[in-house]
Amino acid sequence: MTNRETKEQVSRVSISLPPGILQELDAMVAEKGYASRSQAIQNILHQELMASRNDCADELMAGVIILFYNNAATGLSQKLAELQYENLAEVISSLHVNLVRRQTLEVLLVQGKVGKLQEIADQFMTQSGVISGKLHLIASLIPPVHEKGRPPSLDITPC
Repeated sequence: MTNRETKEQVSRVSISLPPGILQELDAMVAEKGYASRSQAIQNILHQELMASRNDCADELMAGVIILFYNNAATGLSQKLAELQYENLAEVISSLHVNLVRRQTLEVLLVQGKVGKLQEIADQFMTQSGVISGKLHLIASLIPPVHEKGRPPSLDITPC
């Protein structure tokens, strides 16, 4: 089997662009370091296709909730921790980094139905003290942590 045969099959398409947009595309390709126009256009299309899938509330997806907040806001850290616990099935992991001027950047790794993830993101982003937030989803899933069809054992007795 040749190297070319092992690669994913691709289809070639042709698009027509006005000169101004083509110049902007070429500038972006150079600025961001894309290997080609095709790679840049593929990336842009992928982002837009993922954004359109965000409207499918029952679709399973993984992603991140990004929060930027004032950690001096009364009770905010506790409330955010409680929200994570309340959504334990969807919130896989979190990382927070303390920044200057009592600000925190927090990233939550999430997976679940799009509608539920948006609901969770909205709960986090609307807390008093949260400066900004965003939900970013991808069309992929995290491999299962537990055997399918069998709930995890919560028995923590020593072996």
